[in-house]
Amino acid sequence: MVNNLKIDEKLLEEALALSEYSTANLLIEAALREYIQRRKQLKVLDLFGTIDYDEDYNYKQQRQNQ
Repeated sequence: MVNNLKIDEKLLEEALALSEYSTANLLIEAALREYIQRRKQLKVLDLFGTIDYDEDYNYKQQRQNQ
């Protein structure tokens, strides 16, 4: 898929200087991957405190049964 994006040149140059990527395309792909990963992590954080657990569960005992 081909996209024409308007990206601030100074922002792109600074990001390229800080990165290990040689092209803007590689940099943008990496940035999108990081963005997606971060958003998924934030969704997981929303689950904290919403999942009930068994207070009698003993992970040490579970390990000994194997």
